[in-house]
Amino acid sequence: MTGSNKPLICLPETALDRLMPMSLRLDANGRILFAGATVRKLWPGLLSPEATFFDFFSVSRPAGVEAAVDLSALGHSTLYLKCADATSAGMKAVIVPSGECELFLNLSFGISIVEAIANCELSASDFAATDLTIELLYLAEANGAAMREWRALSGRLQGARDEAEEQAFTDALTGLRNRRALDIALSRLEAGDEPFAILQIDLDLFKEVNDTLGHAAGDFVLMRVAEILRTHSRPRDELIRLGGDEFVVLLRSMSRAEAIEPIASRIIEAIEVPATFEGEECRVSASIGGAFSGDFLDETAEQMIKEADEALYASKNAGRACFTLARQQAAENSDPSSAKIIKQNVM
Repeated sequence: MTGSNKPLICLPETALDRLMPMSLRLDANGRILFAGATVRKLWPGLLSPEATFFDFFSVSRPAGVEAAVDLSALGHSTLYLKCADATSAGMKAVIVPSGECELFLNLSFGISIVEAIANCELSASDFAATDLTIELLYLAEANGAAMREWRALSGRLQGARDEAEEQAFTDALTGLRNRRALDIALSRLEAGDEPFAILQIDLDLFKEVNDTLGHAAGDFVLMRVAEILRTHSRPRDELIRLGGDEFVVLLRSMSRAEAIEPIASRIIEAIEVPATFEGEECRVSASIGGAFSGDFLDETAEQMIKEADEALYASKNAGRACFTLARQQAAENSDPSSAKIIKQNVM
């Protein structure tokens, strides 16, 4: 349009609703003469006779814009707005003179678009057909969905990895730790200075149960023994099934060798109690060999295992169902090789 007295925006309101649904036209006093379709949807009272621009918005930038005269003095400018009713965290607007003593504004949600759409239930029809906002939101949503799926997949993969690692260190029948887990636990104990004890356990008469009652009865006995070990150990101890009817208990933070024998005695007594499987009585006992880290000088955990194993066979030879503690102590001023002392407790 030409001529200073003719409005620059002369499209019918229906066209403006389609082309610029977020537009406003103000008179010289800031009263709202026209509001686009989306603006009317967001603020239904905006076109009431006495409503002004400043009833619904405040200008955060440029500073000092508090009245209609301040708006008129801006000319062609970009405004940053705050909504009085917190419909959006903030809005952006371009303001231009639309004719004599009138102003035309076109609004945008800017970076608060996602919040505005969520709060105001807006859709594609509430934006101009050429506005890329919806397409960008689709991309953002697609990216968000992809990220959520990626995180879920990562979680499932991590869960599967953890489960696989757990299975790799767990005995399938009893749920106790296995030999691989024992090796790792021993290496950690050896690297530290925590005192510990090793109990090597072998079941007596287990072969007879398997041969007379079958492998299902044997499995029942093994699972029962695993439960006994759980009952008579502490949460911090490591319970291991080496295979067959052989078990190991790592007693952590054992400060005294004298505390080992009562634990072994309780395990032996509990295992000796007969159990019934499918109407048949299963009778087994346990022979145990032990070693206490405080009794050994410069020996590795692997060597302690061997000493405990020798003590176990000493228990077997003593008549079974008993505990033997292997002790290696260096006498003062004696040969460093020291002498082996076996302490045996027959139940």
